[in-house]
Amino acid sequence: MVSRRAPTMRDVALRAGVSTATVSNVLGNRKAVDPELAKRVLEVAAELDYQIDRAASQLRTGRAAVVAIVVPSLDNPFFTGFIAAIERAVQGEGYDIIVSSSNSDEVQERARISAMLSWRPAGLIVVPCSDAFPARSLTDVSGVPVVAVDRIAGVGGISSVSVNNRAAARLAAEHLLGLGHARILVCASSLLLANIRERCDGVRAALAEAGLPAPAIVEVGLTFDIVPAILSPHLISPDRRATGIIALTNTATLGVLSAARDLGLVVPRDLSLVGFDDYAWMIASTPPITAVRQPLDGLGTAAWELLKQRIASPAGEPQRLIFSCQLEVRRSTRSIGPSLAAGPSA
Repeated sequence: MVSRRAPTMRDVALRAGVSTATVSNVLGNRKAVDPELAKRVLEVAAELDYQIDRAASQLRTGRAAVVAIVVPSLDNPFFTGFIAAIERAVQGEGYDIIVSSSNSDEVQERARISAMLSWRPAGLIVVPCSDAFPARSLTDVSGVPVVAVDRIAGVGGISSVSVNNRAAARLAAEHLLGLGHARILVCASSLLLANIRERCDGVRAALAEAGLPAPAIVEVGLTFDIVPAILSPHLISPDRRATGIIALTNTATLGVLSAARDLGLVVPRDLSLVGFDDYAWMIASTPPITAVRQPLDGLGTAAWELLKQRIASPAGEPQRLIFSCQLEVRRSTRSIGPSLAAGPSA
C-alpha cells in the first residue's frame, strides 16, 4: 500500500495559481493579501487538507505561532469565558492557543508558566492567581511578550487589561440603596485579591455617601462548595439579616442562592440579591438575577490586541486598558422603602 504524500505549500500555490510567498502570507497572516486571492488560497488549503508546518516556522523565527494562556481555574466560568473570547479574537490571525490552569496556587502557577515558556510561545496572557504574582520573574527573564488580565496588582511595567472594579461595585450598591436597602451584606471571595478589595471599596463609598455605616463583608472562598456553610450563619436571624446582598463573584452568587434555599429564604421576598459576572443561568434562574456584567468579549479582544502589539514591537511602552461594567437589572431585587441613594433626609 502506497502512503499518500502530505501536501506542501508548493502544492497549494500551484493549484491556487499563486506564489508560495502568497500562500505563506495568507496562512501565516504575515502580510495583507488581496481578499479574492486569500479566499482562493484558503479554499485550496482546505481541499488539500494542508497544515502549516509549525515546527519549521518556529525554527525560522525562534518562536512558535502559539499564544499561551494561564488562568487561576478552569472550573470558573468567568475564566473559561475569557479564554473563549481570546480564541474568537485570535481566529484567523495565524496563531493557535494553549491553555493551562494554576488552580489558584502560586507554586503551580510558576510551574505552569515555566512549562509554557519552554515552548517559546509568541506571547503569554495570564490572569495571576495572587496580587504578588511571583512567577513574574520568569516572564521578565524569558523575553516573551506578556499581557496580564483582571488581577493586575503586581504587574507594573507590562501591558494589562482590567475593569473598573470600584465603579462596578458602586453600581450594585447604588441600585440597592435606590430600592431602600440600608442593611447590605457583601459576599466576597478573598480579600487577599486586590480586585475584590476594590469592589468592597466601591460598596463602602456608596454607603458612606448615603450616610450609612460600612457594610458587613464575609469572605467565602474561591469555590462554590464552601460558600453556603460560611454564609448561612449570617442569614439565620431575621433581626440581624441584611435585606440586600452583593455577591462579588459568580461562585459567591451561586453560594448565596444555595444558602438561601437551605434556610427557606426566598429571593427577593426575604432578601434582594445582586450578583457578579452575568451568565445565561442568571437569566434562566427563578427569579432572574440582577447582576454586574463584565465585558468578557471586550477583555479577551483587548488582551489579544495588546499582546499582538507587544509581539510586533517588544520595546514599545506597556499599555493599561480599563473597561467599564454595566448593571443588568432583573427580578432578584425589590424595593423595600424610600430610596436611600441620595443620603438620609434632613
